[in-house]
Amino acid sequence: MDPLVMVDHYTMTEPTFGPHAHAGMSAVSILFEDSEGQFHNRDSLGNDIDLEPGDLYWLAAGRGAVHDERPRAGARTHGLQVFVNLPARLEHAEPDSLHVRAAQMPVVEGEGARVRVVLGETNGTAGARSPALPMTILDAHLEGSGRYTHALPSGVQVWVYAVDGEAELAASGSTLRLEQGKARALRVNAAGASLELRSESGAHVVLMQGEPLGEPIVQRGPFVMSTVEALEEVTAAYAGVDFGSLL
Repeated sequence: MDPLVMVDHYTMTEPTFGPHAHAGMSAVSILFEDSEGQFHNRDSLGNDIDLEPGDLYWLAAGRGAVHDERPRAGARTHGLQVFVNLPARLEHAEPDSLHVRAAQMPVVEGEGARVRVVLGETNGTAGARSPALPMTILDAHLEGSGRYTHALPSGVQVWVYAVDGEAELAASGSTLRLEQGKARALRVNAAGASLELRSESGAHVVLMQGEPLGEPIVQRGPFVMSTVEALEEVTAAYAGVDFGSLL
């Protein structure tokens, strides 16, 4: 789903990788509420933060930033790591970041559903805004026979993932089944459309919504650019230590 480049669903209990660079994209960490302990996050922007269960951290790397994240001793971090593309006009922008604590996220409840507005907006309830392109991220828990309807703006694309349990997606008269560990991507062309999330036996579902960029991408690990030439340039910049360093 444009503008998503990658989504990794993980459980981490010890350091998995060391400091690493990002460029031309945003690296987004979404921690689920069942995480335990703290997730230590550092970057070359000068941030040194302990993320708590339910938090979000968005690093818009732009022209380049160094990042390191690892669970504190005894912690168990459960969440999603998401790479979100940047348009070519922002690939060389100064890096920026956003930390949203779980307590700052609005929660919508009803019809056997509890939905955290991690980022963006749903049905008039607004949370924080990303430091890059607009995106909505909803973290939804559905009880048995629970349901939640999310209004969809025209022109967006939607990615829905079943973290746990099985759910159904209903939109425009069609119904799609969503099994645990599977995802569906939808394009919204009509104004006034909506997407209903529902589950007979209960489910944990994440929805991400954004406007497609429609631009080519060239990826090399954590570097995402729009041309091969730009990718080579940013790789050379990192080799020359132009991304800054961790304190």
